[in-house]
Amino acid sequence: MPATLSFSLKQARRLALAAQGFHGRQPPAVKAMHLNRLIERLGLLQIDSVNAVVRSHYLPLFSRLGSYSADLLDQAAWSSGRRRSLFEYWGHEASLLPLSMYPLMGWRMQRARRGEDIYQQLARFGREQQDTIRRVLASVEEQGALGAGSLSTREEKAGPWWDWSAEKHALEWLFAAGEVTVAGRRGFERLYDLPERVIPASVLQQPLPGEAEAQRGLLLHAAQALGVCTEKDLRDYFRLNPSDARPRLAELVEDGQLLTCEVAGWRQITYCLPEPKIPRKVETSALLSPFDSLIWERSRTERLFDFRYRLEIYTPQDKRIYGYYVLPFLHNEQIAARVDLRAERAAGRLAVHAVHEEETGLDDAGMLALALNLRRMADWLGLEQVQLNCQRESAGRLRMALAQID
Repeated sequence: MPATLSFSLKQARRLALAAQGFHGRQPPAVKAMHLNRLIERLGLLQIDSVNAVVRSHYLPLFSRLGSYSADLLDQAAWSSGRRRSLFEYWGHEASLLPLSMYPLMGWRMQRARRGEDIYQQLARFGREQQDTIRRVLASVEEQGALGAGSLSTREEKAGPWWDWSAEKHALEWLFAAGEVTVAGRRGFERLYDLPERVIPASVLQQPLPGEAEAQRGLLLHAAQALGVCTEKDLRDYFRLNPSDARPRLAELVEDGQLLTCEVAGWRQITYCLPEPKIPRKVETSALLSPFDSLIWERSRTERLFDFRYRLEIYTPQDKRIYGYYVLPFLHNEQIAARVDLRAERAAGRLAVHAVHEEETGLDDAGMLALALNLRRMADWLGLEQVQLNCQRESAGRLRMALAQID
């Protein structure tokens, strides 16, 4: 398949950054419309429970919009009425997605009901435990939004998080099948309710597209969010199977909705939307969540930024290279450093446990930008102090930069 367009690596990087919302000024005051517009562009926010700094779904908005009220996201995700604009489902792992994308997930829910494309253990539960599933669904129908803990009939104490009760399994099966959805959260516990009591009727009444049409829609959303991408990049964004993605991708190319292209140094065929607009430069700086959609596909991160990144939370401490919860630091068009951060809320401080510059390093302007990002993050989180708990040369330069802005 001959390539229609060719990009240098620098152009591809600028396309990707602009597509991900890093090209443009931050609003002086972030409103719901800014948040909703950005999430529509990204397509989804990945949810993760780790709270070392702040739960991950809050960070991508801060990285792009600057300081904003977390209540805006809570209202968009878990409130009732007109302020609700998001829903939870399996997008790229557990995700918050715009309500406009709810119909595009119908085929995935239908497959889950048939025991397809879900975890084998959950599929087996769906085949063998229909009585439990019906009982749990009846409880939700009668009582409204419920968490798994309030339904559990097991007498022994629960073990690790994967040691689910039968009721938790039933709720997760019903959630995957679209029979219940997430109405809200209590702490981080999901509260499940019927879709008709959570999702607006105007959304539920929309006709569901067929599988092929929905998958093409998801691929186009991914292409919009990625800028320039390989087949794997595209299908990974919404976790599509290769057997689904490849024929849909061919159809989109044949129809002219996607163009084939090539990126200097990439071996794979790549794709982009027609008439891509490449910024002349991207001036930005941001601390990135480990689950940010700019970097969550690690091989793509290496291709775009020559940056190898692995989260080391589950790595034994003595084998960690960079730290427990390390945020990449994006400066202009490079990922220039890694910062091991912790929000120590009781002490009112944002603790910097390590700063690791990449080979290209941070010049004085870059170090000042990192200091500003840390100060702004601390302010956003309501923490009074940025404290450096490291002794590397980078830390000394960062300490001087922080002194300049304090």
